[in-house]
Amino acid sequence: MRRQAITAILLLGVLAVITGLVYPAVAWGIGQVAFNKQVNGSFVTRNGQVVGSHLIGQNFLDAKGNPLPQYFQPRPSDTYTSPYNAAGSAASNLGPSDPRLDGFIPGFNTVDLNGNPSKTNPFAAKDDPYCVPTDPDGVPVIEPSAGQKYAKTKSGEYVCYDQTVYERAMAYRALNGIPKSVKIPSDAVTASGSGLDPDISVANADLQAPRVARARHLPLATVQSLIEKNTSGRTLGVLGETTVNVLDLNLALDALR
Repeated sequence: MRRQAITAILLLGVLAVITGLVYPAVAWGIGQVAFNKQVNGSFVTRNGQVVGSHLIGQNFLDAKGNPLPQYFQPRPSDTYTSPYNAAGSAASNLGPSDPRLDGFIPGFNTVDLNGNPSKTNPFAAKDDPYCVPTDPDGVPVIEPSAGQKYAKTKSGEYVCYDQTVYERAMAYRALNGIPKSVKIPSDAVTASGSGLDPDISVANADLQAPRVARARHLPLATVQSLIEKNTSGRTLGVLGETTVNVLDLNLALDALR
């Protein structure tokens, strides 16, 4: 019995050293030698300063939080605390019936001012028939009840939650001057599973190209050429989709100056 216990303890110690020290050290060493850039965050530097990462998306906004028209914009991010927060990687995980995703759809998930089923959306706004109202603090009200307080505009309309797919689509159309007849790519109005995706679809980039060209006073063909040069194909030719890295594309635009 004593001999078996000693053997077990020795074996436990050997396995602890192998799996807890040797294996991590070997994996770390291989990573540093063979994949140094990737394992250290794939940071991108310009003039000695880190400007982003090839692996983590980022916003391109002005001081007021508005999208900068001279830059391509990434897909939405639903990470915790702030967009593209790598420490809080997450998706919204909202289901198709959740008003925070699709809004209040008449006859499907609509309710009246007291939370009872309704065939119409009593919160419908002029520009958003699927409007989900917010309370005075900006929190979406998805379960209305009697006495609930709502935020309203100066014209008396309900203030709509701006993160539904419909609201995001309206903002995307307004920013890029896209008519309602043009279909918007899904990645332009939905976040990725991690909330950190640094890439957008080629279709998304193509729709943003005219706006970027106008803002930078460049020929549209020049911007489209940069999109092509910064487009990555499918992994192994079959996995994933053809994508454009937003940071690489924006840095290529800045390099034209």
